Amino acid sequence: MADMDEQQVRRGGGPPMWWRHGPPWWDRWEDGEEHAPRWPWRSTVLITVFVMAGSNFAAQGQLDDREALDPYARVLLFVATGLLLWRKRYPVVVAFGTSVAATLYLGAGYPYGPVFVAVAVACFNAIVLGHRKAAWAAVGVFWVGHALVAHWLYQWLPPSDDPAAPWGQEGVIAAWVAAIVAVSELAKTRREQWARERAERAQAARRRADEERLRIARELHDVLAHSISVINVQAGVGLALLDTDPEQARSALTTIKAKSKEALGEVRQVLDTLRTPGDAPRTPAPGLDRLPELVQQAASAGLTVEVEGEPPRLAPGTDLAAFRIIQEALTNVVRHSESRHARVHLDHHDGATLRLRIDDDGPATGTDAGGSGNGLAGMRERAAALGGTIEAGPRADGGFRVLAVLPLKASNEVKEDR
Repeated sequence: MADMDEQQVRRGGGPPMWWRHGPPWWDRWEDGEEHAPRWPWRSTVLITVFVMAGSNFAAQGQLDDREALDPYARVLLFVATGLLLWRKRYPVVVAFGTSVAATLYLGAGYPYGPVFVAVAVACFNAIVLGHRKAAWAAVGVFWVGHALVAHWLYQWLPPSDDPAAPWGQEGVIAAWVAAIVAVSELAKTRREQWARERAERAQAARRRADEERLRIARELHDVLAHSISVINVQAGVGLALLDTDPEQARSALTTIKAKSKEALGEVRQVLDTLRTPGDAPRTPAPGLDRLPELVQQAASAGLTVEVEGEPPRLAPGTDLAAFRIIQEALTNVVRHSESRHARVHLDHHDGATLRLRIDDDGPATGTDAGGSGNGLAGMRERAAALGGTIEAGPRADGGFRVLAVLPLKASNEVKEDR
């Protein structure tokens, strides 16, 4: 879905990327806000300079109608803009403070000008930070105060002989207030959407990381369980024949050396994905083409394996899952069954699924013969990830059976084709 959105934006359709997911600096701003609000001194200085300079420029065109800027006027302007430095920490106080300062400035008869900017910024900030009612109240105080000054209190306030302001001017002020509120509400809505999308992206990243850790743990379990089982059997053979048949013991030690080297190689391949995520693997992942090698390894552990059927051409993920399922099933026979004979049957005649059946003649050597450990859980997870199933349990005629049904084309690949 995200890729489709990005492609649509690249083609010129839809809003720009920063509008959909927030500006580039959004994540850094959010991270800083989690600890303590930053002091917005740069923007406050810029607004203060703009208001001071803009008021001087506006006063030149209102010399006949309004009072000249004096030190008291400049103090009010400085208070109105200087309060913005605290707008992240005390948004409600700053919203009311700027409204009162601006009302006093206009009530004293000083020129109209960019003093409105301080009120707009303070109320915008309060609404975005979630103090909607307080911001509306502050804007209302400013508008009511201006209306009182312009239509009633003007008789006793400077400049002298100043007539009442036209009511059309109040309409302009009301429109200005409505614009501030509308823009602030829109910004608040977008900010909440960006926060939700950011949380969803973080959750998706954590989910992908968990899935990757589970995949690596499953791979390590399958590699180590099989290899260590073979090594354990051969070590027992070597110890038993060390004095009576040194050549056979030497053969067992050779098998241990070869198997441990192979296991180290596979473990290194799995761990390489942690060191260099996203890089292509240095060696191909194992698949059913290595089934004869797996049969030979089982034979070195004293287990005779018969293979029936030919594997079809499989996607890499399905091929790896099928290999690991057979490997884990044979490992369980070596570890948990007294049988020294197992059968692997592959069937794909329906053209849609691959059926893997692994049987042994039993009986079990302990209470764990039913596969209650992580091995069977790992097989089920592998099959489920591809849209397949695993059935495991004792057979009616004795022994144990593992039946895996895997789709020849994984469900995620089918979606991509569509």
